[in-house]
Amino acid sequence: MEQSSYKVVFDALEWQNSIHGARFKVFRNGSKQLRLVEFTNEFIEPDWCEKGHVGFVIQGELEIDFHGHLVRYPECSGIFIPAGSASAHKARPITPTVLLFLVEEI
Repeated sequence: MEQSSYKVVFDALEWQNSIHGARFKVFRNGSKQLRLVEFTNEFIEPDWCEKGHVGFVIQGELEIDFHGHLVRYPECSGIFIPAGSASAHKARPITPTVLLFLVEEI
């Protein structure tokens, strides 16, 4: 990666749609990716996610269900979820929109 490429400008990236009520911008390099994710209150996670996530709630409030154990992540909260079935989870926005920054393995 060139030294001039050490900066990721999310404003220059296009929004991509994933499932209803969610969209994201992504930058990938090697085995890592940076994602800026926006959830609306229409977002319903269909399946239990077993991926690991490390991130930060930029705006809004998110609730994550760990098989009945609900954890709220208000604005300015960090998220650290290890990968695997023991930490399977489903996210749900509490506020009308949630903006989340994630650093992930791909």
